[in-house]
Amino acid sequence: MTDDSTVPVDGVLLVTVDSLRADAVGGGESHSPRLDTLAKSGARFENAFATGNWTPFSFPSILGQEHVFAEGPDIGIASGPTLAETFATHDVRTAGFNAANGFLTAHWGYDRGYDEFETFTESDGTPYGRYLAAHPTVQGWVQLLSSPFRRIMGRLKGDDRPQFLDASRLIDVESRATSFLESVDGPFFLWVHYMDTHTPYVPAPRYLRKVTQEKTSTLRMLRAHLRTGLGLEVNDRTLADLKALYDATVRQVDASVGRLLDTLDSEGLREDTTVVVAGDHGEEFMDHGHLAHYPKLYDELTHVPLIVDHPNGESRSIEEPTSLDVIPPTLLDAAGLSIPAGFDGESVLQAVIDGEDPDTDVPISVAVRGDSVTQQPIPKHLDEGNLLVSARSADWTYIHHTGPDSHELYDRRTDETEQEDLWPDAREEPGVETLRDAAQSHIERIEDGRSSGKQPDTGDTPDGVEQRLTALGYQ
Repeated sequence: MTDDSTVPVDGVLLVTVDSLRADAVGGGESHSPRLDTLAKSGARFENAFATGNWTPFSFPSILGQEHVFAEGPDIGIASGPTLAETFATHDVRTAGFNAANGFLTAHWGYDRGYDEFETFTESDGTPYGRYLAAHPTVQGWVQLLSSPFRRIMGRLKGDDRPQFLDASRLIDVESRATSFLESVDGPFFLWVHYMDTHTPYVPAPRYLRKVTQEKTSTLRMLRAHLRTGLGLEVNDRTLADLKALYDATVRQVDASVGRLLDTLDSEGLREDTTVVVAGDHGEEFMDHGHLAHYPKLYDELTHVPLIVDHPNGESRSIEEPTSLDVIPPTLLDAAGLSIPAGFDGESVLQAVIDGEDPDTDVPISVAVRGDSVTQQPIPKHLDEGNLLVSARSADWTYIHHTGPDSHELYDRRTDETEQEDLWPDAREEPGVETLRDAAQSHIERIEDGRSSGKQPDTGDTPDGVEQRLTALGYQ
């Protein structure tokens, strides 16, 4: 809870970015200047970990009270009051805008507590619009190839604004969030979710030019999309091109977040607003043999950026391993609100304000794997595969694969990329038993949730949501 020295804020802005790796923000060749500036003014959690390898496993503990599978074998937010519902009970105005991630919709309870909520999962209703909604890579090709013509037409019309096909719905989300900030009067909670850094990586050409110094052609980028789409070998050149596209989408999101921060400034809200930015999970670029985010729990998929900028805080770096489940209680704490019982995480506000070591639990992450790592569709229900659970300390990564009852252990002090499995030789090293116990306790909790009977039947997935999940390769 907030102590007497911490003045509650009126505003809370939570920005989540899909598939944002920890090493995609900051560093020597950073492509995120606005986020880097935000991080320098606030607290940077250097070892923040998502609670799952992809969105449906990570978000229940970002916007809700409990980790995924706490109440049953299916995905969805738990029945306890959500973050937005808790804000709403204190007369805080709430809004949530999600750039068409079908997992973050009303179907799974993510609309609960919001005065304004939009997911942009529906197409414009035309056959062409429905086709593009179902084929985001084609949207990217259209965007890249038509960009010069749109710029010319814009100039002919006297319109100097960037001409941009909103394939990722970034502009839609930013526009709604901006309107909300311009109209808000009093305490508010705003959540914004970006999808640009999720496959298939289709940045606007100007951001691609920024990260490649105009050395990379549009056709070369389309070739990288085509090769991966056809399942061809990912050679070094293709991998470099995919990384360039990804970096460009990071730059694209960074610019949008910067504009939202500018709106906070222009509306006189910035000095009384806590801003949090986090990736919901990471992204793999052949780190362990694959692309995207298949059911694995290595650092490239679980280690994410977490920035907390509080008006009373100072620039600081926090090294303690931290789970993203600290986000809801920390934001409630920042607003001076009581944190209801039931939230898995603990507030880290005092670490942000005073720099004290956060008192947090061992970060736990989960995945569900089918008969193979690349099984399609990716399992999202406990009955569709076997559970993987990881636990992390400052030194070690422990992973338990429950199906074959196998274990992995990595010493990140000497093996940052988790390539050398030390199990079972190092199983008795100091601290490893604590991780094993934490993982086993979480497995038992999930099994209790499976048999609890709490989880409601969500019924059939709406067509628009189904279409978006199919477009993202999840159905």
